[in-house]
Amino acid sequence: MDSVQLDKVFHALSDPTRRAMLALLAKGKRTAGELGRPFPITQPSCSRHISVLERAGLVDRSIEGRTHYLELRPQPLAKSEAWISRHRELWEGSLRRLDVLLGDLQRGRAP
Repeated sequence: MDSVQLDKVFHALSDPTRRAMLALLAKGKRTAGELGRPFPITQPSCSRHISVLERAGLVDRSIEGRTHYLELRPQPLAKSEAWISRHRELWEGSLRRLDVLLGDLQRGRAP
């Protein structure tokens, strides 16, 4: 996943309404109206949230007649999780080394 796409995914996930919409979509396909119904937002605001999710690649839209159906695309979430895991491993390794160094300093051992 390139940096621009990763930024779009993290931006989409930064909003609690969009995260809740993704949780609904994780349970199955929804119409745009069904997706916005649980939230105290206007239809245009709901459309903007859906657009952010689509640009991030987290949602697929299909149209049947006049009805728009939305479905979760989990692949970008998995790729983002892989990015987070790699960075977590780097930070945890750095923190372990820092912990050893601090322990040595507290015991009076020079690095």
